[in-house]
Amino acid sequence: MGYKNAGVLLPSELLRQIQDYVDGETIYIPRLASNRKHWGEGTGSRFLSAERNSKICREYKSGISVRQLSEKYCLSPQGVYKILSAHKKR
Repeated sequence: MGYKNAGVLLPSELLRQIQDYVDGETIYIPRLASNRKHWGEGTGSRFLSAERNSKICREYKSGISVRQLSEKYCLSPQGVYKILSAHKKR
């Protein structure tokens, strides 16, 4: 999320109207629903997490303990259990 200078971006009349509500304050203007992206869509984080979670499940099935997996992947044991549970449901 980047910041834009409203004084440069907006017509002066609209800027004055906004200043009536939030003079000098920072505001967030949400995206239109049609322009929203899902979590991880823009950065690839979703794919990387899914890949990591699949690897955790494979390693668990091969005999590695939850404690070892939590240490290896810097997750809490509860986090590893959540990942294993989610993969069972699929």
